[in-house]
Amino acid sequence: MAVYWGEKRYHSLDYYLRQTYQTKMYKISLDGGMTCPNRDGTLGHQGCIFCSAGGSGDFAADRSLSITEQIEQGKSQASSKYSGNSYIAYFQAYTNTYAPVPYLQKIFTEAVRHPDIRILDIATRPDCLGEDILGLLAELNRQKPVWVELGLQTIHPQSADFIRRGYELPVFEQAVRGLRAANIPVIVHTILGLPGEDTEQMLAAVRYLNTQDIQGVKLQLLHILKGIGLADYYQSSPFPLPDMEEYFEIIGKCLCILRPDIVIHRLTGDGPKPLLIAPLWTGNKRRVLNRLQAYLKAHDIWQGKEF
Repeated sequence: MAVYWGEKRYHSLDYYLRQTYQTKMYKISLDGGMTCPNRDGTLGHQGCIFCSAGGSGDFAADRSLSITEQIEQGKSQASSKYSGNSYIAYFQAYTNTYAPVPYLQKIFTEAVRHPDIRILDIATRPDCLGEDILGLLAELNRQKPVWVELGLQTIHPQSADFIRRGYELPVFEQAVRGLRAANIPVIVHTILGLPGEDTEQMLAAVRYLNTQDIQGVKLQLLHILKGIGLADYYQSSPFPLPDMEEYFEIIGKCLCILRPDIVIHRLTGDGPKPLLIAPLWTGNKRRVLNRLQAYLKAHDIWQGKEF
């Protein structure tokens, strides 16, 4: 029998927040002023092949502002569509644990102490979570809930090399164990549609995630954006990207085999329209999500159906 999470057929973030915190929350994207070991020469200078010049933080605030100023700016921008006072501070741009612990403590504490921030959400790399940083995150998690988002993207070594990820799968698994030992929820980023990966390989990644102690996932369709390494590759060696219906079919299969307790934080993506090269149909996020809901209902798909 199907399990329904409110209006949707999957365990959505909105449903989780309402059930856990009894309120809707708005996520404010922040820039902590960091870089990445894949950009500063530690691992490389080019960054991951899919990453934009903004370090995947294209919607984050201006890093020249203080964290408090960024939060206030985010609240102001959200005021036309959100009337509540509960926010998630999302450190999104670049690698947000790639800095000395005293600096991380300063900016994260500033966010946690803001009265309207309910959750601290930190996006980072699994290879940037030393014991000192895990200790800091555990301390912050005792003040307000802390989430950590890990960029896994793929479980397949050939794809990991292609995207210039810079670490092997056991590093991810160790990071998950360390975060869970500190009782910190783990959200995993995966990319669907990488060159050379077929549907079965994408589904293998979902089955792998079922075996890990993770609490959330972001399923992201591969985007080609101007100015990223992948754009040059796409121009010189074009590869197929799924159209909307094909993507819905892939998502439907992923949902059917995904553990029902895992919270879905994203089912698609919406890169900045001025930078988007392909697939262009992703430009209207609301239309895509509405049609996806209709597809799931028409095909009787729900999360965990085959789990």
